[in-house]
Amino acid sequence: MTLEHFLPADDIRTLFSTSMSRMYQQEVPQYGTLMQLVAEINEQTLASEPSLQQQLDSNGELERLSLERHGAIRVGTAAELSTLRRVFAIMGMHPVSYYDLSEAGVPVHSTAFRPVDDASLRRNPFRIFTSLLRLELIEEDDLRARAAEILSQRNIFTDRALQLIAQAEVQGGLTAKQAHEFVAEVLETFRWHQHATVDIATYHTLQDAHRLIADVVCFRGPHINHLTPRTLDIDTVQLRMPTVNINPKAVIEGPPRRRCPILLRQTSFTALEEEIHFAGEQADSHTARFGEIEQRGMALTPKGRALYDELLTRSRQAPAQTDNETHQRLLTSAFADFPDDELSLRTQELGYFRYNLTEAGRQQAKLGGAPGELETLIKAGLVQATPITYEDFLPVSAAGIFQSNLGGGGHQAYAQNANQAAFEQALGCPVIDEFTLYAKLQDDSAQQVLQALVTGINPI
Repeated sequence: MTLEHFLPADDIRTLFSTSMSRMYQQEVPQYGTLMQLVAEINEQTLASEPSLQQQLDSNGELERLSLERHGAIRVGTAAELSTLRRVFAIMGMHPVSYYDLSEAGVPVHSTAFRPVDDASLRRNPFRIFTSLLRLELIEEDDLRARAAEILSQRNIFTDRALQLIAQAEVQGGLTAKQAHEFVAEVLETFRWHQHATVDIATYHTLQDAHRLIADVVCFRGPHINHLTPRTLDIDTVQLRMPTVNINPKAVIEGPPRRRCPILLRQTSFTALEEEIHFAGEQADSHTARFGEIEQRGMALTPKGRALYDELLTRSRQAPAQTDNETHQRLLTSAFADFPDDELSLRTQELGYFRYNLTEAGRQQAKLGGAPGELETLIKAGLVQATPITYEDFLPVSAAGIFQSNLGGGGHQAYAQNANQAAFEQALGCPVIDEFTLYAKLQDDSAQQVLQALVTGINPI
């Protein structure tokens, strides 16, 4: 079988994300309402900001604005995580970055499976934030052993899914027919299960240790816990959710609203109270699934990220606010020292940028022989710099979303306890460093425009 008979990984990823969206809208109708609201606000934003529409169109963002940008799943064992790695590899998604959520009181560590090259990101940037439960953070020996025993007795993948994973690895891909069957089988791992695998007493014991522990351990499968459309105006979405009978979480996570957006801002509606049936025919409610919204800005360099983390820490020294307006006002004040114009962000090397020829630059490239420093070429109007979109996550923000949707009051605080080596051992490979990816995108684009101006060969 030759490679041309295989469905491209980008197409399999799109098939998977659209299929899961349909499934999740059927399971959580409120999520469909959220998507309609986001689409409406995006349309209004584009109509009122023609320059934004032009920028999105030129970057290939406009046609895929309505695609979900990410989902999230939590697994309980190294074997489950390792198999998910193999599943996502078939879709062209690879583990990027390590996130320690224990520092924010959530007993998991995570990575994000996503496309890593520019062409695949342009096709479909869908990603899955994937968390592994850290059983070693459960203090009670008996409870930790009981949770491990429960998890050891389940298989979250269908037999046919495992067969197709192995087949894809042996033959180097999947045909269109195999890919459709593969997606259908893999969706069973992400499907909601109303019946728990434990009795109600065990559920409450695990829930008392941490609600997320109960969510991961007590079910036949991990179930997708949220999907996320992209908005161009998250503040308006936050304000308007109640008008369509959706209850938003208290505050928007991430940096404040800015002229030059950075990193990632997220909010969500609060998790559904859903009836669960336990062994012994007893029933209770469980909160796990919700809808999230994201608004992405530019990727920051290590220097920019260090400044972001410093200012975020400064903002968190003030008492937590329960209303978003006050929270955003305090954030804006704390982030006053973070430059908010593209020239400063670029020249101070706080953010990553992609370089392209302007129309004048393309005309000059036809002539060739125009060497020069990048900054000189930008000032001459031959090269333009546009921010590279941040494709990854923020651990404090992710934990804030998780905590707000787990239900109940306070949660146990865990000492900051990162263990990337253990996570990568469970995963079966190292995670990819996000800064390396962004730096390569920036450097490659700079080299392409410089080469084009010298040789007269336009970059692709």
